[in-house]
Amino acid sequence: FSDHRRPAFFLNPPNSRLFLVASRCTTEDELRERFSKFGEVQGVWLVKDKQTKEPKGVAYVKFAKSSQACLAMEEMHGKMLSDGSKPLKVFIAQSRSSNRHRDVEDEELTRIFVMIPKTYTEEDLKETFKVYGDIEYCIIIKNKTTGESKGLGYVRYFKPSQAAIAIEKCDKSYRAILAEPRTKSNVSEDYSGGAFDLGNYTAMDFRSSEMTSTLMMSSRAALSQEQVFSLFDIIPGMEFCDLQRDQFGILKGHALIHYNNLGSAVYAKEKLNGFEYPPGNRLQVYFHNDGESPISRMSKQCVQAQIMSCGWNGSSCSQVRKPSYSSFSTSSRIQTEVNLPSIKKLAPADSRTKERLFVVFNPSPLPHDVLEDVFCRFGSLIEVYLVSGRNVGYIKYADKQCADEAMAALHGEVVNGVRMKVMLADPPREESHKRPRTY
Repeated sequence: FSDHRRPAFFLNPPNSRLFLVASRCTTEDELRERFSKFGEVQGVWLVKDKQTKEPKGVAYVKFAKSSQACLAMEEMHGKMLSDGSKPLKVFIAQSRSSNRHRDVEDEELTRIFVMIPKTYTEEDLKETFKVYGDIEYCIIIKNKTTGESKGLGYVRYFKPSQAAIAIEKCDKSYRAILAEPRTKSNVSEDYSGGAFDLGNYTAMDFRSSEMTSTLMMSSRAALSQEQVFSLFDIIPGMEFCDLQRDQFGILKGHALIHYNNLGSAVYAKEKLNGFEYPPGNRLQVYFHNDGESPISRMSKQCVQAQIMSCGWNGSSCSQVRKPSYSSFSTSSRIQTEVNLPSIKKLAPADSRTKERLFVVFNPSPLPHDVLEDVFCRFGSLIEVYLVSGRNVGYIKYADKQCADEAMAALHGEVVNGVRMKVMLADPPREESHKRPRTY
């Protein structure tokens, strides 16, 4: 089900494909029958096990229009196809040139970005677009110095289907697109090739010669491919990353990262340039010339104005902050999908060890202070010990329950690009006449 194996209509228009989690007994005919009432269904695909050919309970439904897919998502999420079947989970599937599929949350589909006359007020903007649905708010992007309109604006609807209808039906002169870069729609596909009328935007300085969708990262510390991928994949839209090696296969300390839209690349550069990863190693991230034509790049900069003027998450006129670990995780320097508790004090060094955990790291151990930061959150941590020259370590706890909670939460999880296997270690032999362990 990788995108390059699908017919072109499968990917167009953007956000017209649904990703479903259903019962294994669900059939194509059932899905087609139930979803066809929302619009023209162009295809239904059930994902099957390669060996047994049995359905996995996962499917895709492709509509002719984005608004039809969004309406189906709104109406069918949580519904049951038949008595006794489990409730459906319905999302807009992400179009991406890989076999990975991330679901786009519906709140990311409600805000559109439009190009408007500079004379428009927020009331004019709302009056123009309210015919397509209930509007939550409208914003005109203005020059911070002069206070004049830049001829750009946002309209946020309450439902994804309303935003999709607005994009489909509004006058083409508004150049309406979804505002959030994480929508995965490729800006270059909509505004390249000379079809974009620069109009009043030619006077805006976007430094088009500097900004591209490809980044180069430099690092003094040795980073693995998995670590770099995990770091830059936090920003949606990454298509590939490649660690540069010399002719002997030795890492050069550089990586090439490409995003499918300029907005994601700009955001990644703003967030990760100067970012310390691992702690103490400051990354350098800069734009790399990807061979794109100046006209195509200039047209995309006009769309990029909304990202430079407003924050990634949609808050109006908020400045992009300098790199900080808090942007990515529950801790100031920890990147993980694990919902970590708050930091707790270490147990006294002379505390009696009630449980020891054995940790295996892949591809390499985490720094000692990061490990201590992670494992102390479960309470009663005495000590973290890394075995020199090996990708393993030990964690000592003064309370068995705390150790069990840490093991349950962290086993098999990825922290700062490193996957950990967390297991019980052999218990200390308290009555042994041998020299006590130091770890």
